[in-house]
Amino acid sequence: MPIENIRGVNITYQVIGERGPWIALITGGRRAHNEFIPLAKKLAAGGYRVLLHDRRNTGASEIMLDRDEVEEITWADDLDILLKKLGASPAFISGSSSGARTSILFTLRHPDSVRGLMLLRVTGGKFAAERLPENYYKQFIRAAEAGGMAAVCATEEYQQRIAANAKNQATLMAMDAKDYIAKMKRWCELFEAGAHYPVMGVTPEQMASIKVPAVVIPGNDLTHASANGVIAHQQLKGSELHRLPIEDQDVALIPYGDWEPYEQEIADTFLDFMRRNGAQTKGAAAS
Repeated sequence: MPIENIRGVNITYQVIGERGPWIALITGGRRAHNEFIPLAKKLAAGGYRVLLHDRRNTGASEIMLDRDEVEEITWADDLDILLKKLGASPAFISGSSSGARTSILFTLRHPDSVRGLMLLRVTGGKFAAERLPENYYKQFIRAAEAGGMAAVCATEEYQQRIAANAKNQATLMAMDAKDYIAKMKRWCELFEAGAHYPVMGVTPEQMASIKVPAVVIPGNDLTHASANGVIAHQQLKGSELHRLPIEDQDVALIPYGDWEPYEQEIADTFLDFMRRNGAQTKGAAAS
């Protein structure tokens, strides 16, 4: 699989599709890009090239904990460099959950690199604000406090990253546990500072400042309640809202894989959106 060095970190990626305008598709959580391969193939069949990548500290990409900013900003800035290295900018930017937050922050920070914004499963609300800091940071802080970096490596999430890239274990074990704890606490603090907004991590004013065409497909669990997707649509002036034939469920998280029956509808929605908006934004001629 191809690798690009982005700001000192080796980022693993793949491109699906051979011609047409570019799409960057970003998975949620800290999950690898693999879960979006089926959706990428459906979009590529519609005449687009889809960039999938493992963000730093996810999947098979390298681990480097060197940035003093919320992780989604780091991921957004890395992606902008990767797109430009591949000659893929401007692109349609799309993501689910933390990938949606990354897509929004990408658009705010790199508006000239964006043809359109396509959001899935927008995160927000009290439940998510309480759940995600634990998932992303606090459990690993406790592990490091109890058993050092060996305990961190033994957690399920880091075991996945080590399995994807064996070098990540050596990187982690070379870290001082106190430094790791300090970094996780700092990232948790930055994350929690924006966790209470209806669209997690982004102020209403920032959302209203986005000018590119946008479409929102809401989620249906407690972490990605449909109400927060509707709010994102309302805050993104002139955006479109597409509701799947699903109802909200009283569960913490519905895995993206459970949306497989609706993936063709998602692809068709995005394809229709891109065809209608691809020529209406700066740099939108087919590449």
